[in-house]
Amino acid sequence: MDLIAAARQIRLLAMDIDGTLTDGRIWIGPQGEIAKSFSVRDGFGLTLLHKAGIELAIITGRHSDIVAQRAKELDIRHVFQGVSNKLDVLRTLGGQLNIGLHEMAFIGDDWPDLAAMRACALPAAPADAVPDVLAAARWVSSAPAGQGAVRELVDFLLTSRGERAGLLAHYRDSGTHQHPGAALPRT
Repeated sequence: MDLIAAARQIRLLAMDIDGTLTDGRIWIGPQGEIAKSFSVRDGFGLTLLHKAGIELAIITGRHSDIVAQRAKELDIRHVFQGVSNKLDVLRTLGGQLNIGLHEMAFIGDDWPDLAAMRACALPAAPADAVPDVLAAARWVSSAPAGQGAVRELVDFLLTSRGERAGLLAHYRDSGTHQHPGAALPRT
C-alpha cells in the first residue's frame, strides 16, 4: 500500500516522548527529572489531529510527571509510561479501541520503538532518529525531534485525509481568536 493510502486510514497516532516529542534532552536535578522541552507547534498539531477524530497515545519507557502534565494539557487520554514492550501496549490499546495495527501510525526515534513501528501501517521518525529507526520508517520528517517533527507528521496525515484545508480555513477565515480553554484546541 502506498504512503498516502496508509495515511488515509490512520485512526490512532502513538508516540514516543524523549527524542520524538522532545529533543531527547532531560534535565535532572538532585530530586530527579526537572524539565523537558516541548514544541508548541507539535502540541497544536496534536490538538488538530484530535479535532479530526484521530486517537492519540503516548507510549514511553520512562516515568515522568512532566509527560503526564503535557498529555493532560493536550487532552491525550491514552498515556502509558514505564513501558518495556511498546508493541504489546499498542496491541492492547488497539483491542480496547477496536483499531487494528493497519490503522495505526507510530513515531519513534530509537531501538525500543522499532517493534511498534514495524507493526503499524505508518511507521514514522523524526529526522534525527537513529539510523536503524530511519531505515524502518516509511515517513521521516525534515525537522528534528522536539522542533516540529510531529507537526510535520500531523500536517501530512491531515493533508492525506483531505482535512487540512478545512481546519486551516477555520483559523484563517473566522477572524476570532478564542481563549485556549474555549472550543478551539489548546497548544
